Amino acid sequence: MSDSALRFDRVTKNYGAVRALDDVSFAVPRGAMFGLIGPDGAGKTTAIRLTGGLLTPDGGRIDVLGRDPKKDHRALTGAIGYLSQRFSLYGDLSIDENVAFFALAPFRRRRADRLSGGMKQKLALACTLVHEPELLLLDEPTTGVDPVSRREFWKLLAEFLARGLTIVMATPYLDEAERCSRVALLHDGRLMALDEPPRLQAALAGQLLEVIVDAPRPPIDVLARVDGVADVQSFGDRAHVRLAGIDQRRGAERIGEALAHAGVKPVGVRPIAASL
Repeated sequence: MSDSALRFDRVTKNYGAVRALDDVSFAVPRGAMFGLIGPDGAGKTTAIRLTGGLLTPDGGRIDVLGRDPKKDHRALTGAIGYLSQRFSLYGDLSIDENVAFFALAPFRRRRADRLSGGMKQKLALACTLVHEPELLLLDEPTTGVDPVSRREFWKLLAEFLARGLTIVMATPYLDEAERCSRVALLHDGRLMALDEPPRLQAALAGQLLEVIVDAPRPPIDVLARVDGVADVQSFGDRAHVRLAGIDQRRGAERIGEALAHAGVKPVGVRPIAASL
């Protein structure tokens, strides 16, 4: 038996002229929680759907529990649980008492489409686990769920992980990604980083600046052209800038000069600690 529950080997997937995944490789050990992180359109959902055999790769190889997820889809059906982004159960069905473990028993007579977002996700999770799968695929399972339900959802996942279930999860929440034993950072279909969350954070130490400007939004194009700037992400009226080849002091000086030349008034340029 392979030590890996899931393995991508140089996987490529195209949607017409759009390359959703580009030469992506990673492995997920059995019994681990693996995170797929990245912005919208990064390729997270495509990777999840390829793993579940719902899509066919255009290149490379995928191994799921020792099998090809597309060719051996029928054999893998009982070994995989899949929870998609949207609640996908029949809304006019009632909830059976066998989901009491998920604290849904008081609602078992209620129509599924009358449940709150958090309760719907707990019901959907219960249904993905009824057949006791070896591998659980979660595609942004807590998006739009209230904070209390998110915490309860994560308590359940921790219990299943302790029992040896392998979990692969796409998430837009960085605090959730930091709970994973290993994460793959995707951007425009490419694998940008693959490591344990603390090691990724350590690799970025001393490379990040926060830029706040006197404008509704920072000038991303101006910042991106600064020599020594490797990446820029916008967050409202501020931007997070990743440096490469220069220290934070010199980076801040160059950014200040570029903003002044562009006629943009900087409110502050300061070093920040790395996080996912």
